[in-house]
Amino acid sequence: MHGYCGKMLRVDLATGDIREEALDPEVCKAYIGGRGLGTYYLNQELNPEAAPLSSDNIIVMATGPLTGTGAATGSRYMVMTKSPLTGAITCSNSGGMFPTQLKRSGLDGVIFTGKAAEPVYLWINDGRYELRKADHLWGMTTHEATDQVLGETDAKAKVACIGPAGERGVLFASIMNDKDRAAGRSGVGAVMGAKNLKAIAVRGTGRISLADPEGFKAFNKSVMDTFKAATKETPLGLTVNGTAGVVAATQSFGCLPTKNWQQGTFDGWKSVQGTTLTEKYLITNSSCFGCPVGCGRRTRVDDPDFQGEGEGPEYETIYAMGPNCMIDNLAAIVKANYICNELGLDTISMGATLACAMELFEQGYLPETDVERELLWGDGEALVDMARKTGYREGFGDILAQGSYRMAERYGHPELAMVSKKQEFPGYEPRGEQAMGLAYATSPIGGSHMRGDPAYFELFGVPKAMDPLEWKGKAKVTKDYQNLSAVIDAAGLCIFFAVRNLAGDDLDVPPTGILEYLNTATGLDYTLEELIQASERIINAERKFLLAAGFSRKDDSLPARLTQDPMPSGPAQGMVCHLDEMLEEYYQVRNWDAEGKPTRERLNELGLA
Repeated sequence: MHGYCGKMLRVDLATGDIREEALDPEVCKAYIGGRGLGTYYLNQELNPEAAPLSSDNIIVMATGPLTGTGAATGSRYMVMTKSPLTGAITCSNSGGMFPTQLKRSGLDGVIFTGKAAEPVYLWINDGRYELRKADHLWGMTTHEATDQVLGETDAKAKVACIGPAGERGVLFASIMNDKDRAAGRSGVGAVMGAKNLKAIAVRGTGRISLADPEGFKAFNKSVMDTFKAATKETPLGLTVNGTAGVVAATQSFGCLPTKNWQQGTFDGWKSVQGTTLTEKYLITNSSCFGCPVGCGRRTRVDDPDFQGEGEGPEYETIYAMGPNCMIDNLAAIVKANYICNELGLDTISMGATLACAMELFEQGYLPETDVERELLWGDGEALVDMARKTGYREGFGDILAQGSYRMAERYGHPELAMVSKKQEFPGYEPRGEQAMGLAYATSPIGGSHMRGDPAYFELFGVPKAMDPLEWKGKAKVTKDYQNLSAVIDAAGLCIFFAVRNLAGDDLDVPPTGILEYLNTATGLDYTLEELIQASERIINAERKFLLAAGFSRKDDSLPARLTQDPMPSGPAQGMVCHLDEMLEEYYQVRNWDAEGKPTRERLNELGLA
């Protein structure tokens, strides 16, 4: 096989058995890799009704055929499991250097089953595998554990691990690799913790076989040249200000979620925007393997109250911990971001859950006796304090650790949780960006923009601009972008591959760049139609899992605040999200019935019946 290593590693944590398992070439072509492979294995091996934190759950870590090849942005891997936050399938994506080392160790991925009797970590060393005791690592932060594991294995290895949040079962705990890169969403770190799996260390020095090395090299150069020629002029300005540059864009469109989504604009936005982060705290930008963009931020804060150094924050962190909590103290946001990375917390859910708690407190629904301090809008010290307490599940942090929906339900007001399928939203307000609301509601993992991001065309005009306040006709284009996301995730590319328009104005197909990459790498001779079919197969297979897990049309939903309460001010003033109208059309273009179930005909076409 070319592009693939041709094998997965299967690790039974209960017995300690480790064995290599051959990949089926037909499955590879049908599901591509990454997210597709993970979805395939979950449907084959996991009971959709299994308890997420039980030993019955499985974890699939899967690379794509372009991971580690040197393809532009080809640095990603997916962590797939059943989420403890949502109860749904989840696919949490991360980059950095760890995925490339995993691929170059000779593996396309790892499947973990069962639960270890005591804490362990997995050491993968160029085809040699060992489960080692990790009692001494339990309780360490992600940074401490990474350094310790590297000292015990190989200084050139790469590590993915959990922190105290994953060990203690925080429902939005992340898996951190390379210290500061996060497979962040849906509580994948809590599943790893429930299995007593602290870390995976990998050293890989092998080469990845390509079907057409010269063709791949020539095409890769052309793509890299396209990126590098326009890096600073990309719609997001990613190299200059990182994703933090998005603050100015969402503010200008009136879709910057503020005060637990009560507003779409934030008066203090200039204090937390990307240029401010760059001017005050940036040390240097950083890149994942094979990336010409370099959107990562290496930062340092010298403020004595919030001193620290690390990576980030990203836009989503800034929205969730800043405007959403009415906090304009960027130093506090950066410090809370460092704490989340070290303890292994999803920054989106952390900030959004705290914003929900602040509204509960303001309305008098959250008794003062339940919290150690007042949770007031704009309090940066409370943000830092609560991030730490949530990671260790101390005091009120133990309640925050359940996520905003369970917390708000506990106090009798679940309507104040800004979630879909119990997962907190990223930073785009659907009243000011209609298709994003549809994407949130129909995302297989709950509130997410990474399973298809309409902000590209609604806010940034990639590949062509569409009115963000218009809801008519958005179902088809949302579906197309979800298909594109599925192919990108499965191939092992970063979603920012889509920032550069490599395919013209046609949203019906993925960028042809992915097609050419895949064919020169794998030799599988995909047609565009087959690639689109593969994306449809992945999405319908995820939907099949959701339905078997008990989800239905009622779960393709948004909070009433977004669909019934008009935006009070700003460019989107007076707007609500027209989800019901878009959802009806969406089911039709997906060839699903009125209840959101794929038709038998559609499943037959995709080989999923």
